[in-house]
Amino acid sequence: MTTLETGSDGWWLSKQGPEWVREDDHYRVTFWWRDPAGTEQTSPLKRVWIYITGVTDHHHNARPQTLVRIAGTDVWQWQGEFSPTWRGSYCFIPSTHEDDFAETVFATDPPDRMALREGWRKLLPHAVADPLNRQHWRGGRGHPVSALEMPEAPVQPGWDRLDTAYRPPHCIAWQSTRLGNTRRVWIFTTGEDTPHERPLAVLLDGQFWAESMPVWPALTALTEQGQLPPAVYVLIDVIDTVHRSHELPCNPDFWVAVQQELLPEVHKLAPFSDRADRTVVAGQSFGGLSALYAGLHWPARFGCVLSQSGSFWWPHRGGKQDGLILEQLKNHQLSAQGLRIVLEAGRREPLIYRACQALYAELQHTRQPVIWRPVEGGHDALCWRGGLTQGLMTLWQPII
Repeated sequence: MTTLETGSDGWWLSKQGPEWVREDDHYRVTFWWRDPAGTEQTSPLKRVWIYITGVTDHHHNARPQTLVRIAGTDVWQWQGEFSPTWRGSYCFIPSTHEDDFAETVFATDPPDRMALREGWRKLLPHAVADPLNRQHWRGGRGHPVSALEMPEAPVQPGWDRLDTAYRPPHCIAWQSTRLGNTRRVWIFTTGEDTPHERPLAVLLDGQFWAESMPVWPALTALTEQGQLPPAVYVLIDVIDTVHRSHELPCNPDFWVAVQQELLPEVHKLAPFSDRADRTVVAGQSFGGLSALYAGLHWPARFGCVLSQSGSFWWPHRGGKQDGLILEQLKNHQLSAQGLRIVLEAGRREPLIYRACQALYAELQHTRQPVIWRPVEGGHDALCWRGGLTQGLMTLWQPII
């Protein structure tokens, strides 16, 4: 058998993304990246940062990691250990600089969180997906990412049926008088029988689930399989980061506008049930915070909550104080009475994970049906997509 020379064209043709081998209770994964400028003699690159959600990112508060060049070649590589159930996204960031991060990032272990966050904020616009990996999309911050799924990663309902034919969603422009802005809203229906009895799901960060990681075939497949009932899905665009940061974290005006302006308009186009126990509001990160906020404040409209990686630390980013919702629950200013709630967070997003655990513990005092799902992953849409479909199945299960 002929051994290919490392970095040769034939050697690169043999690569199809990260490679892994089993070692005891984990997998050792090797990532590869080809320097388009050649070897160290011809390339200006000093670093090729690897940003793995939940492993080398700011959510995990880990020191930045860079691939290492194999001397005399165009090959950069990095190795890490992953559990057999791991699922997550990653990207590469080639750099010609030596000082992409402040010195404080490397001065302590763990690194200074805010300095680390700032360094990645500046670098991520220059990220590239893995050209060897066919599974890629644009992440929540707009940069390209690729998928890594270990052999024992949990099944993600519906996402293995992305070739399922579906009826295209209807996209409208919602002009909100209360909010003073206009945004896109996608209306997606599965099934026409008894339209006024169809359950409703409101999905926040709708532009992501409509465009970056389209959810339509997964929802259609699960409906055809009887895992989800025929339903109406309303996906709400955030407009941009500024509007998202203002409207999603515990903003009453946003949810009043949704109920008084948007939902009546949607109902004219796609009738749905007005029963709270048939209505899900779902979101991730700030959206996960917003989803529970909506349920706690308007339980007569939103009786089912799916919160994934909810930012329940808000507004105290340091995590040393209870977030607003947890504080209000403890002080009996809010009640979860009557709600059905699914909470999900990744073990590799420590601040959010701890905040979700604290919230779950407090919700236990209410004796409400709360389902807590720890995930082997980070702050990552590749994990959220399975939790989204599974959460809908769980929350609507009694009515199927």
